[in-house]
Amino acid sequence: MDYLLEGVLALCDFSGGGWKSLVMFAIGILLIWLAIKKEYEPSLLLPMGFGAILVNLPLSGVLNQTVGGIEAHGIIQWLFEVGIEASEAMPILLFIGIGAMIDFGPLLSKPSMFLFGAGAQFGIFAAILLAAFLGFDIRDAAAIGVIGAADGPTAILVSQVLKSKYVGAIAVAAYSYMALVPIVQPMAIKLVTTKKERCIHMDYKPESVTKTMRIIFPIAVTMIVGLVAPQSVALVGFLMFGNLLRECGVLGTMSDTAQNQLANLVTLLLGITISFSMKAEDFVTVETVMIMVIGLFAFVMDTIGGVLLAKFMNLFTKNKINPMVGGAGISAFPMSSRVVQKLAMEEDPTNIIIMHAAGANVSGQIASVVAGGLVINLVSQFL
Repeated sequence: MDYLLEGVLALCDFSGGGWKSLVMFAIGILLIWLAIKKEYEPSLLLPMGFGAILVNLPLSGVLNQTVGGIEAHGIIQWLFEVGIEASEAMPILLFIGIGAMIDFGPLLSKPSMFLFGAGAQFGIFAAILLAAFLGFDIRDAAAIGVIGAADGPTAILVSQVLKSKYVGAIAVAAYSYMALVPIVQPMAIKLVTTKKERCIHMDYKPESVTKTMRIIFPIAVTMIVGLVAPQSVALVGFLMFGNLLRECGVLGTMSDTAQNQLANLVTLLLGITISFSMKAEDFVTVETVMIMVIGLFAFVMDTIGGVLLAKFMNLFTKNKINPMVGGAGISAFPMSSRVVQKLAMEEDPTNIIIMHAAGANVSGQIASVVAGGLVINLVSQFL
């Protein structure tokens, strides 16, 4: 009964910041609602929302507990320290599952799609500049900018490696906007394209992709990225290892485990663990609102960057590219390619560009983790 009274008094202490916990309860319920009602990234938003409620309960035992006069870490604090803070294990392990889910065939059959994966990372660097202009220090600005990778695990990993103070806000922004890709991307694409451009048809004559090529690809990418951007090798390496499990043809059960049990378990734990950074005193700030705005800016600029690159390439090519394909170069796979195809069919029901968009989309998955590593490397030069 004493604990109940203490908790109620803590929540009612508006002068001491109890209102912030109530705000976090509302945010947690909102995330759960978005996950269940709208089905926006439910595997992450639901555990994040529930975790936000857990860590903001007064005297919450999930953060720390005192038993017999001895203080010990609660389960969420322990998971955060072991799985994210000490080793960044959870985000990296998740990439094994992601890699096992990805079919790089559309990209290998149209290697030119690699360019759009790079072009659609423009939002990262634009957001870093905006965050720095708004007063964030270089570590935090870089971590915030990586929201533009459109890749939640990469955003979490970079923010943790750079010791950003805003890991929770960055994670919420990254996953929230990933879930809102079907809303954000059409708006951004229509902003910089004409109806005529959105109606451009593209022939799809894929080159043959042999099993040998599919096996060599993840190995070659890992080696090249390891030499060019060493800070990216953990991310890219585990992504490509997962893809090698898929393509080698002799580890079907292991590939299925990576895609399902491993990915689901790590996603569940990652979602509820990241809520450690969603404590009211750290999360309910003006900076969090700014981060959400910058995150939206990053996603919009990612899409615009890819679209403008396609339009630039059309100045020099005979066979025109539908600029929307460039917008699919963000890392939100396969959602972005589906959004682009839906837009194309809204303009012209006979226009099928899904395979081109899928190629750009999977290239964005690689480009986003490379960009994350490059950001870590660049920021390290200033520290």
